[in-house]
Amino acid sequence: MSKPIPTVPIFGIPFSKLSMDETVSYLTEAIEEGRLTHVITANPIMVMAALDNPEFARVLKKADLIVPDGAGVVWAAKVGGEPVAERVTGFDLMHRLLEQGEKRHWRVYLLGTTQEIIDAAAEKLQLQYPQVRIVGTRNGFFGPNEDEAIVEEIRELQPHLLFVARGMDKEDWNAKYKERLGVPFIMGVGGSFDVISGKLKRAPELFQKLKMEWLYRLLQEPSRYRRMLALPKFVVKVLRNKENVTKPRPEA
Repeated sequence: MSKPIPTVPIFGIPFSKLSMDETVSYLTEAIEEGRLTHVITANPIMVMAALDNPEFARVLKKADLIVPDGAGVVWAAKVGGEPVAERVTGFDLMHRLLEQGEKRHWRVYLLGTTQEIIDAAAEKLQLQYPQVRIVGTRNGFFGPNEDEAIVEEIRELQPHLLFVARGMDKEDWNAKYKERLGVPFIMGVGGSFDVISGKLKRAPELFQKLKMEWLYRLLQEPSRYRRMLALPKFVVKVLRNKENVTKPRPEA
């Protein structure tokens, strides 16, 4: 059994303090041992959503591991006096785990976004990781009446990894069906399939170094501007509550 993961609470949401390498090592061991692990890659937008919505906060806290996907989370932890090792993005973590899957012949299922995008992403990933078996894909546009059939299909295919792109408001689906699915590893991957398929481009390295991937994405998807309004609110909240950023909060 692995040691407990060191975490730091950012406004009550427990973020892992592990580095990318440590995270990959921990998850590889968990997957090989068949331990069911639900990972959430969280950013400031999700933290702010959790502060506004207690039910969403509970969904986040049910996760087995929350990694600091956003640069703002890394900054907030530092301001609060409990820095995390580094940013652990969902996009990079997905590829690092697929590299492990390449060595171990893991099976993978991709769920979410449109069928056209998910199939294009699957094709490219299969070329990039030929020893990984992508055993199935399914678009993310389905309602509760289809849950049972989809869960059963995934369960029968027995993937080691399940990557899901259905938006943060559907993160509760991963938590709800984790046990039923029986998949060792489940993670929401946001817009990763859009990038892998070629629909969108990932931010150039300069934007990544400047911690401004959010701006590059906004330029590609102007419709995201309403969601992005949470970012300055997060910065203001951190600066106004420096002493309380990393203090444990009472359960709702």
